[in-house]
Amino acid sequence: MIEATLILLASLALAWPLGLYLARLMRGTPMRIDVLFHWIEKPLYRVLGVDPVHSMSWRGYVVAFLISNLVLAVLTQAVFMTQAWLPLNPDNIPNMRWDTALHTMVSFLTNTNQQHYSGQAQLSYFSQMTGITGLQVITPMMGLALAVATLRALFMKPASNDSGNAAPRVTVGNYYADVVRLCLRFLLPLCLVWTLLLNWQGVPSTLAAGPQATPIDAGAGMETQKIPLGPVAAMVAAKQLGANGGGWYGPNSSFPLENPTPLSNALELIGILLIPMAIICMLGSFTGRRRFGALVFGCMLTMSVLSTSASLWLEGHSASAASALLMEGKEARFGADGTALWSSITTQVQNGSVNGMHDSLSPLGGMMPIVNMLVSAIWGGIGCGIQQFLVYLMMAVFLAGLMTGRTPELLGRKLETPQVRLLAVLVLLQPITLLGLTALTLAVPGLAGTSNPGFHGISQVFYEFTSAYANNGSGFEGLADNSVWWNLSCALVLALGRFPILIIPLVIATQLAAKRQVPQSAGSLQIETPTFALTLVCVVIVLTVLQFLPALVLGPVAEHLSLLALQGAPSP
Repeated sequence: MIEATLILLASLALAWPLGLYLARLMRGTPMRIDVLFHWIEKPLYRVLGVDPVHSMSWRGYVVAFLISNLVLAVLTQAVFMTQAWLPLNPDNIPNMRWDTALHTMVSFLTNTNQQHYSGQAQLSYFSQMTGITGLQVITPMMGLALAVATLRALFMKPASNDSGNAAPRVTVGNYYADVVRLCLRFLLPLCLVWTLLLNWQGVPSTLAAGPQATPIDAGAGMETQKIPLGPVAAMVAAKQLGANGGGWYGPNSSFPLENPTPLSNALELIGILLIPMAIICMLGSFTGRRRFGALVFGCMLTMSVLSTSASLWLEGHSASAASALLMEGKEARFGADGTALWSSITTQVQNGSVNGMHDSLSPLGGMMPIVNMLVSAIWGGIGCGIQQFLVYLMMAVFLAGLMTGRTPELLGRKLETPQVRLLAVLVLLQPITLLGLTALTLAVPGLAGTSNPGFHGISQVFYEFTSAYANNGSGFEGLADNSVWWNLSCALVLALGRFPILIIPLVIATQLAAKRQVPQSAGSLQIETPTFALTLVCVVIVLTVLQFLPALVLGPVAEHLSLLALQGAPSP
């Protein structure tokens, strides 16, 4: 718990000034660094053919977002399927199979980084540097741009309509300018700093082929062993800071070359939390409503502390965690507590990197990452996290309005049928997708490819789809996931979990911004209060944990009870 507290405090100490900087950056406040970056940005705008000053409607913003995703998708797919003929391939890695390439492209395009491949064996340096690390920088900033556009619509004063129409003209900023500024002025400088720190700790950073080593144990049957290297530090920095999670090596941050020291472990944990926390610290300054920023931060911090505490206790001190067998799959350098802490933080943030195999967690310890991903708003992913939180916020406003007999209002604007229908789409899409595909996969023999029968097999399948939908990317290892079924079904889930949650809240926000704002009165619903915060947390629990309770009972809870029965221990 001491390590968890120190990581949280260090992350917050760095996130607070970073959030204030991010608020100034996205409000377009003049800064001294403008001179430094303008000479880079202006040629980019000319190449893209855009005017960064021009503010778009939500339709123009979304179209630009979708077009940029389409262009990146085509280029990335081409790189993966032709990497054998491209440069920077000293290990002679062959081209990727079409379905694996498709899943990998969609996974990294959606800022999920779910890996059905092992990076050091199936991707060339060129593919890792462009198709993987390139998307790890760009895609989180795309998500953050959509979130900032949503906040502009909700909190900024709409421009007046010159035509005399009563409805104001709602603009949400320039998509290309937002993404360029976020990449160049925000994420890339952070990645450079983290790359140097990780390289200092021993994470490799080279374009040379890996060396040949002679194994110490001659009984291994290998005369020599090739040690895979590469520009690993830059990718690890991007994967942690960008809430990506995809590792250079298959074992991710449990592999010594990707996470060699206790300090590198702490740096990577702080990197996971830093930008999502900075976004929450940005809210008060950016929106001009500091109490709103405090509401969001308080709710997320409360859920984070509860989740982390539960993970540490369930993994290290519960009845089923007492078995020595549960150390299988865990890195001995970090132990059960270090693995539990990482598993909690990486799924609270939708990062997905691991420093131990989640499949080796105790049954209830493995349930906590699933719960974190179902919520998707305990800090959350970059952009997606605040968007998901706004969905919960609007649902809480709607339900509070029903309970008090008032028309639901958010910031003085009525939530009416069109907005509630869009919210219902998001609320229903998650269970329909996850439960439907989990049932189908388990019902058809040979599709699942689970390595464990019974209850744990159910958990493996449910975890895989939940991770894909939550844009997380972690998994229960042992699942034979590099098959046509898993690659195509997960690619669908990855897209369903990414694009609706980014676009629909923006549409709702612009619809609300176009409505006449009712002055606040004593009868208005006050959202920036502890009472509403408690209501909001309860809504999160009802909409996520309770509706998936049958799946959790059939998977991790049943497995926990079966282990207790085998051990002869009393059920808690």
